[in-house]
Amino acid sequence: MKKYLLYLLFVIACHFCLAQKGQQADFDKLPTVQWKFKIKQPFFSSPIINEGTVYVAGLDSTLYALELTTGNVKWKLKTNGEIRSTVVIEGSRIYLLGGNGVLSCIDKNTGKPIWRSVFDNTALFLAERRYDFADYFHSSPVVHDGILYFGTGNGRFNAVSADNGEIVWSFKAGDIIHNTPVVIKDKVYFGSFDGFVYALNIRTGQIVWKFKSVGQQYFPNGEMQGSPSTGYGTLFIGGRDYNLYALNANGGYANWNRKFQGGWALSTTVEDTVLYVGTSDDRLLLAFDARNGQELWKTNVKFNIFGGCAFTSGMVYVGSIWGKLFGVDKKTGTIKWAFATDGYTSNHLKYFKADDTYRDDIGTILRSPIEWIGAEYRMGGIFSTPSISGNSMVFSSTEGVVYCLRRS
Repeated sequence: MKKYLLYLLFVIACHFCLAQKGQQADFDKLPTVQWKFKIKQPFFSSPIINEGTVYVAGLDSTLYALELTTGNVKWKLKTNGEIRSTVVIEGSRIYLLGGNGVLSCIDKNTGKPIWRSVFDNTALFLAERRYDFADYFHSSPVVHDGILYFGTGNGRFNAVSADNGEIVWSFKAGDIIHNTPVVIKDKVYFGSFDGFVYALNIRTGQIVWKFKSVGQQYFPNGEMQGSPSTGYGTLFIGGRDYNLYALNANGGYANWNRKFQGGWALSTTVEDTVLYVGTSDDRLLLAFDARNGQELWKTNVKFNIFGGCAFTSGMVYVGSIWGKLFGVDKKTGTIKWAFATDGYTSNHLKYFKADDTYRDDIGTILRSPIEWIGAEYRMGGIFSTPSISGNSMVFSSTEGVVYCLRRS
């Protein structure tokens, strides 16, 4: 009896520790569809779950607030440009960076704008400038101590008051800034398509340091397209020069880098002591020790990864641009299940063999970047990072569908 009581106390303590860390139960089996919400344009924005509501925006220029349990629309807000960014929520306010060059502060309960601030006058008429067809995202804002930080298509990085939208300071980089910044202590970090990673003082906007990527034969500028992630005093960021960089956050020098053979490693997410990296043409999901860069495991998922990872206690979840969402064991990298979007189910044999390798005649089917993009849309590509709350996992896709999956 005494041993049983000790065991029971141990189990209770473990559950308490997990709850304290904010970890959730695993989706260890293929989840089922709880609901689907569809629009006529693709989604690149990641859904954010907040107090029982899902907030997500689409290329139809609209921000949607959906009930988590049903997928029903609570409210929607129409803007004037494609939305390729993800909202940030602080208290009762939502901050949206629109493709029309306008930053909006919105009441999260009603969808009514509180204030709007123009950050790019040219975008009011031409929309946010894109670098090329593979410039999928806009910068998503982050909020820190009452200040919003974000990049723009005109190459400016802005610090704006979250209270009223007034510009605190603005910094001009050499090209587009379309990744999502991170803040560590007194610095804000981001990358630009000019090939530099910047660290700025959060109070003044002055350069603390900048780091130049190596460049590559096909991408000599080494465009820093990936959004940075941080852990253990290190900034992790991927560029178009096929390199993943681990930069010292204080000094701006490279602790190490990892070069990939096939293409970009733009998807980086840090959780606990592990850095998870999703690659594009190499089609790998990898886990590294974030403290020293040691590779822990790598898994061939057969598809390109651009979105970030979500986590529960023992698993990691990531989507692919060809319409599959993977549930992967954290410790081993073993794929436990793969969920296929409706677009994948309907269209994958048009472009892929049954084993998910490209058809031998793919070059005659998809002959231009526009045709490749169209195929990704039809396949229900997942560029978003999944969002998890309780028994629900939500992600968006380029077929214009938001999926809510339920734990089996």
